[in-house]
Amino acid sequence: MKLLTFTVPCYNSEGYMAKCVDSLLAGGEDVEIIIVDDGSADATASIADDYAERYPSIVKAVHKENGGHGSAVNAGLELAAGLFFKVVDSDDWVKEADYMQILEALRELAGGEKVLDMLVSNFVYEKEGEKKNKVMRYRHALPENEIFTWDEVRHFHKGQYILMHSVIFRTKLLKECGLKLPEHMFYVDNLFVFEPLPFVKNMYYMDVNFYRYYIGREGQSVNETVMISRIDQQIAVNKRMIDYMAENKAKLKCSRKMRGYMTNYLEIITTVSSILLIRGGTEEHLQKKKELWNYIKQKDRLLYMRLRYGLLGNSMNLPGRGGRKISVEGYRLCQRFFKFN
Repeated sequence: MKLLTFTVPCYNSEGYMAKCVDSLLAGGEDVEIIIVDDGSADATASIADDYAERYPSIVKAVHKENGGHGSAVNAGLELAAGLFFKVVDSDDWVKEADYMQILEALRELAGGEKVLDMLVSNFVYEKEGEKKNKVMRYRHALPENEIFTWDEVRHFHKGQYILMHSVIFRTKLLKECGLKLPEHMFYVDNLFVFEPLPFVKNMYYMDVNFYRYYIGREGQSVNETVMISRIDQQIAVNKRMIDYMAENKAKLKCSRKMRGYMTNYLEIITTVSSILLIRGGTEEHLQKKKELWNYIKQKDRLLYMRLRYGLLGNSMNLPGRGGRKISVEGYRLCQRFFKFN
């Protein structure tokens, strides 16, 4: 069995996917790399096939009709033979020295008495035009270099959350919890790091800058203008997260800290949805914002009270045009501080 499966979703990635795959090949025979060509119209398919031909014991090339990022992740997970599973987007890459440390830790932990469910490491925002890149670390929130449970998790700062870039899951856990991401939809990475959490018991954190998250490519899904144009998909993901919290109360009761973390993460996603709708600026956008908050209220009134009357909920629902302007300025301040897009 392979130690770690990487799934690399690719759509028209011919210009940059080689940097990604080459960085993963440093793992040698311990890893498998599943390149999922999601109906690309450029040379992505032939590049994937070339890698599979040159590295037949490491690389698999999968070709499928276009179904979006979630569909590509689903395809990789279905075929994954590794003990652990990680998604690496085709315009991102990993740092070799830190990669070697990750693999060494996984080897040791795989044979331990406790079953490791999730490994967390840092990621770096490789932002176009920035002289100094922001590093997302978790050293203040998570114990380092030891197995721990939710009971030992400390406080996460605002803007500090476990994202797809920072997480490696146990493959069997993802399959057993029934994770299936929606197709033809952006922003499903939020579901990938949300829905499996009630099944995660044992975690491990390494303070290494393993994953390099590139921001700045034209048309990238996290570009604010693009996100506003795809706001219905952001809202759909947001609502699925709300549904998950409302419909899985029994699972969430097993850990107060886990439930608190998931509520805080949902708060951030709902804040992003709200600010994008405010930035959209039309009456239709503002009506959708109102509908989103009403949706939370109807689904789970206690959850609504927690989100609506917290600091972020209040700041996203200031009355009138002046209130919306203050909301946007607050968001801009957070952008500058946390360096997100």
